[in-house]
Amino acid sequence: MGTRMNSVVPKQFLELAGQVVLMHPVNSFYSYDNSISIIVVLPADLISGWHSLCARYDFTIPHNVVEGGPKRYFSVKNALDTIPAEGLVAIHDGARPLAGQTLISRAFDSAAVEGNAIPAIPVPDSVRMITGSSNRPLDRNTLRRIQTPQVFDTAMIKKAYSTGFHDSFTDDASVLESNRVKINLIEGDPFNIKITYPEDLAIAEALIRHRCSQMR
Repeated sequence: MGTRMNSVVPKQFLELAGQVVLMHPVNSFYSYDNSISIIVVLPADLISGWHSLCARYDFTIPHNVVEGGPKRYFSVKNALDTIPAEGLVAIHDGARPLAGQTLISRAFDSAAVEGNAIPAIPVPDSVRMITGSSNRPLDRNTLRRIQTPQVFDTAMIKKAYSTGFHDSFTDDASVLESNRVKINLIEGDPFNIKITYPEDLAIAEALIRHRCSQMR
């Protein structure tokens, strides 16, 4: 819902580099492979707004729209329920507009071999764990920040999502892990930021400009 953006407009509908945030990852997956079946999952009350934005921005990449649920888990499950249990499926946060084709390719290639691929990047900062009124340092070398797209064998992740919701689920990898499946971490991308706070839009704009300048 993007409550930390302090914006009346949902964060996935905010403008970024000439499009809205959600259009950027759709573009990335379509550019990687235009035969991919793309599903956009949205709250019911935002679906008509999305269609209006597609018309306004002349956004014509083929995709299906699925109504989301009260939590991320149920939104993903609703989308998974519409696809066959074969091949690979990538599950991506619409608020991560900068997932590049290199990362997408690496995730699909690794999942084809290992059954799942979860992008992760090192934690550069010192970190501490808070327990009640106490805190202690943690070894940051043993920690990773998890990203999307997370790619899975479709039958495997559909089976995991059929077992029911639990409060411990933080992402799709944690749902799969609840079925005692080993999680395969792959190299993520530090540019693959998530739009959470207003300043993240400015950072994303700068990263897009940098990426475009590198391609010239």
